[in-house]
Amino acid sequence: MALTIFGFILLVLGLNAARFSERMERLRGGLVFLGIAFLLLGISLSTVVQVGVGQVGVQTLFGQVQKRVLQPGLNVVNPLVDVTRFDTRTQNYTMSAQHNEGQQAGDDAIRVLSADGLEVVIDLTVLYHVVPSEAPRILSTIGEDYQEKIVRAISRTRIRDNAVYYDAVSLYSTRREEFQTRILAAIEKDFRSSGLKLDQLLIRNIQLPPSVKASIESKISAEQDAQKMQFVLQKEKQEAERKRVEAQGIADYQRIVNTELSDKLLQYETIKANQAIATSPNAKVIIMGGGRGNGPQLLLGDK
Repeated sequence: MALTIFGFILLVLGLNAARFSERMERLRGGLVFLGIAFLLLGISLSTVVQVGVGQVGVQTLFGQVQKRVLQPGLNVVNPLVDVTRFDTRTQNYTMSAQHNEGQQAGDDAIRVLSADGLEVVIDLTVLYHVVPSEAPRILSTIGEDYQEKIVRAISRTRIRDNAVYYDAVSLYSTRREEFQTRILAAIEKDFRSSGLKLDQLLIRNIQLPPSVKASIESKISAEQDAQKMQFVLQKEKQEAERKRVEAQGIADYQRIVNTELSDKLLQYETIKANQAIATSPNAKVIIMGGGRGNGPQLLLGDK
């Protein structure tokens, strides 16, 4: 465009050189030639538009959006059109209590009311991309600021609409995944109607009111203590069972000994032991006390 304007200026100067001075008159031919050259070069260059990787181009001619979408690379276009480029790669938009670089500063988290009337703060990240074939419709109906008008507005609205079906504790714990699936389906439908494709929706954090959070932590602590006590009781039961089995074994042993051993058996075992001692090669003196009806015996052994 700049070359076209510059060429047009040179052409006008060349054609009107006689009005300025004799010197300009002598340069008339050169000015006209350069003007035509730059004008043609500018026009030829303005018919070629380069669209970057991961982008599509939308043409606007005299305020009318053209249906033909320019693909990445070099494209031949009408030199009078304006080209608006749309990024078709995956983009992310985060709504959080923390400051996000490249987005608005301050607290941008989503504050919702749960089914039990408590305020819950949700940090959310939306991953999406522009559908290439829908870029002309987006430009004509929404504009280039589709992130603010569609992504932000729809996400916040759908989360508030669906949070009222869950109480605060369920959102924080047991039904968090169900809630995420539900709002993903709702937002995906709205995005599709606006020319966007929802890739993923991530609930980064859910903040409960301080009083509710303290109650949950207290409950978790009590459950952990109960589980610990249950473990201790189980261990004590096992130890008691071990001692019972051990005592039963000792009782069974004593019963067997008392039942099976008799005086005659003990006398027989004593005689066998004395015989073994008496026949051993070592010197010994054995004094045996007699049982009932038997006197003491003295056994002398030699080496």
